Amino acid sequence: MSSAEPYRSVEEKPDFPAIERSVLDRWKADDTFARSVDAGDPDDEFVFYDGPPFANGLPHHGHLLTGYVKDVVPRYQTMRGKKVERRFGWDCHGLPAEMEAEKELPVSSRADIIEYGIDRFNDHCRNSVLRYASEWEDTVTRQARWVDFDNDYKTMDIDYMESVIWAFAELWRKGLIYEAYRVMPYSWGAETVLSNHEIRLDDATRPRQDPALTVAFDLEPTDADPAPLQILAWTTTPWTLPSNLALAVSPEIEYSIVAVDGKHLLVATDALERYAAQLGDGDVVGTLEGSSLVGRRYAPLFDYFADMAGEGSYFSVLAADFVETSEGTGVVHLAPGFGEDDQVVCAANGIELTDRFVPVDDQGRFTTTVSDWAGENVFDANPQIIRHLKDQDRVVRHDTYEHNYPHCWRTDTPIIYRAMNSWFVRVTEVRDRLVELNQQVNWVPDHVRDGRFGMWLEGARDWSISRSRFWGSPLPVWRSDNPDYPRIDVYGSLDELEADFGVRPDDLHRPTIDGLTRSNPDDPSGESMMRRVPEVLDCWFDSGSMPFAHVHYPFENKEWFEDHFPADFVVEYINQTRGWFYTLHVLAGALFDRPAFSNVICHGVLLAENGDKLSKRLRNYTEPTEVFDRQGADALRWYFLSSSIVRGGDSRIADSGIDEVVRQVLLPVWNAYKFFVQYANIDHYRAQHRTDSTDVLDRYILAKTHEMIVAVTDSMDAYDLPGAAWTSSFKTSQPGTSVAAATGSGRQLATRRAPTRPTPTTRYSPC
Repeated sequence: MSSAEPYRSVEEKPDFPAIERSVLDRWKADDTFARSVDAGDPDDEFVFYDGPPFANGLPHHGHLLTGYVKDVVPRYQTMRGKKVERRFGWDCHGLPAEMEAEKELPVSSRADIIEYGIDRFNDHCRNSVLRYASEWEDTVTRQARWVDFDNDYKTMDIDYMESVIWAFAELWRKGLIYEAYRVMPYSWGAETVLSNHEIRLDDATRPRQDPALTVAFDLEPTDADPAPLQILAWTTTPWTLPSNLALAVSPEIEYSIVAVDGKHLLVATDALERYAAQLGDGDVVGTLEGSSLVGRRYAPLFDYFADMAGEGSYFSVLAADFVETSEGTGVVHLAPGFGEDDQVVCAANGIELTDRFVPVDDQGRFTTTVSDWAGENVFDANPQIIRHLKDQDRVVRHDTYEHNYPHCWRTDTPIIYRAMNSWFVRVTEVRDRLVELNQQVNWVPDHVRDGRFGMWLEGARDWSISRSRFWGSPLPVWRSDNPDYPRIDVYGSLDELEADFGVRPDDLHRPTIDGLTRSNPDDPSGESMMRRVPEVLDCWFDSGSMPFAHVHYPFENKEWFEDHFPADFVVEYINQTRGWFYTLHVLAGALFDRPAFSNVICHGVLLAENGDKLSKRLRNYTEPTEVFDRQGADALRWYFLSSSIVRGGDSRIADSGIDEVVRQVLLPVWNAYKFFVQYANIDHYRAQHRTDSTDVLDRYILAKTHEMIVAVTDSMDAYDLPGAAWTSSFKTSQPGTSVAAATGSGRQLATRRAPTRPTPTTRYSPC
C-alpha cells in the first residue's frame, strides 16, 4: 500500500465465516500453501506423519480436533524457516471397509463372500473406501488446515503394499514372524481373529452381564475319602462347559470338605463364607491341600469328549498358579480351546489341542460335535446349557455377573476366545528394546511415556497380524500343499515374485495374488504346488508401516527416509497408544531399532456437552459444517487448542463455549484492529517496521511483544499449545476473570485465566 492509501475500513459487526471464506479463496488463488512449503529450507526439514483416516465415513469433531493440531505445529515450524511436507493419507484396508461392504452387498458371512466372489467383493471395497474423499477434502480445507491432497498416499496402492510385504519379509528374515495354533480374541461378528491391542481400543471393553455358574463335578473316589466327593468349579462362560477337559486348583490353597444334604462338596476354605447360603448348615468334615488333589480324575459333565476319560491327563485335576480365591470356589474349569491360560496348563500336562476340541464355527455357533446345541450361537446357548445342568442337579449356584468384557471394535459383538491358527510378530523378543526406545520420545502429556504407553509396552504380547478376511495386504507366504514335502517361501518385493512365478503382479490384492502358484522345488515328482496362505494382514500392520511405505521404501527414497527417520512429530488421541502409536513403535523398533517419532501429542477424548460419547445416532453435537457457517473455523480452532484436551485431558464440546470464543477472543482482536484503523486513517498514520523509537510507550510495546514472542516460542517448542494460545493473547501479570464456562457445569474453556482487558480511552498516537 502506498503512503497515501488509507487502511481498509472494517465492519462494526464482523461476519467471521465470510471473512474465512475470502481468505481461503485468496490462499487458493495465490497457491499460498505450496509456496510456504517451497520457501522452507530443504536442508532443515521438519518431518510430520499424518495418521491416515478412513474415507468411507464423514469427518467428525474428533477428526477436526486432531486436524487443528496437525495444522498448527507444522505451520509454526514453517514460520521458523523449516521445510514441512504435509501429505494427506488414506487408510483403505480392513474391517471398516469390509463391514460397510457387507451392509451394501447380498453377503453376511465369509462363506457368502466366497460364493459371491472375492474379486467382486474386493472391487466393491476398492470403489467404496474413498466414497467421501471429496467431503473430507472440503471439510479439512474449510477448517483452514494446510495439507497436500494432490500428492496423497493410499494404503491400497501397489507401491505402498509392496513396502508392507517387504516389512513382513524383513521381520521373517529376522526370526520375528511365526505361525501358531493359539487361543486368541475372536470376533464372530467379523469372523476373524483380533489382536490384543484391538480389544482395548476406544470403548471396546465395556460393562456386560453374563451368567456366573457354580457346578459340581464327581471326583473318582479313593479309599481316603470320607464319602464320594463333588468338586465345585465356578465359571462366567457356561457355554465352554461342554468343551471341558480338565480342572485346575492351586497346590498351595486349602480346600474344605463340607457335608450338606447327603453330599460332600469340595470348595476352597477361603470361599466358604461366599457360599454360606448354598452350604447352609453343612459341616466341614475335613480339609485337603490342593497338592493332594492334583492328578485325581473326575467324571465328564457331558458325553461329547467322554471317550478321552482315562487317557493321560484328560478329565483330571491339574495344578495352575493363576488359581486364587478372590472369586469363585478356588477351582477353575479348563476348556483349552477357549481359554489362553487353559491352553497353556493343558498343554503342559499333555492335553493336545486339536480342532476337535474347538466345537465352535466361524460365526460363533456350536458345531455338530456339541449335538444338543448345534447351530446355536454360544451366547444364546447359555440359558439352555444352564437349564440342562440344573436338570442334572449339577448347579450349586447361579448368579448374574457384571464385568468389563471386550467387544469387537467394528461389529460391536462380544468377542470370544477361541483357538485359531494365526501368524504373529514376536514382540516379546524385542519388548525390552521397545521400552528403551520409548525413553527417547517426548510425550505430551509426559506421564504417558512411562504410564499408559510405557506400561502397555512392558506387558506387550506377541502381535497376531493375520486376518481371515479378504480386503487387505496379503501375507506374502507360499506353502507347499503336500505336507510330505514341506516348504515355506516368503516374498518381500515384486521383483522376487516375478523371479519365481514368471509374472509381475499389477495388483497385490486377493484373488489376483492367490492365483500365483508354482511347483514345489523340494518335490522331485513335481506334483505338489506352492500356494499362498489365504490370510491377509491386519490393517494395523498397514498403518504401522506408514513411515516407510508412504515413500515406497526401500525401493525408492531410501536415502531420504534413512536421513529423515524418525519423524519429528505425530498426533492422535490418547487411545492410539493401543493403536497407531503402538504399531508404529513396534515396527520401527523391530525393523530399524529406532523409535518411529520424536515428539507426540496424545490429546484427550472429545465428549458431548452432557459427558456422553459423541454419537450421530443421538445427534448430541452440532455438525462441523454448521459450526463453520455460524461461528467460523477459527473459533472452533481456538476452542480446541486453548483447552486442556490437547494436554491429554478429556473435554466436552458445547456451542455456548464456541460462542464465548467469538465474544471474548475474536471480537476483542477485531475491535482492537478496528480502533487502530479508525484513528490511523484520521491521523494519516502508516505503520513502519522500526525498533529504534525512543518513545516510552513504543519501547514498552516492543518489550511486551518480545516477551510474548519468547513465551510463545518456548510453549510451542514444548508442544504446549494451550500455553502458547493463552500466552499470545493474554500475557500479563494482572489477576483477571475467568473465560466464561463452556458448559452449564462450570467447566472452564481453558486451564488458564484471562485478565480483565481495560477499555481503550486514549487516541492512538503514531511514533
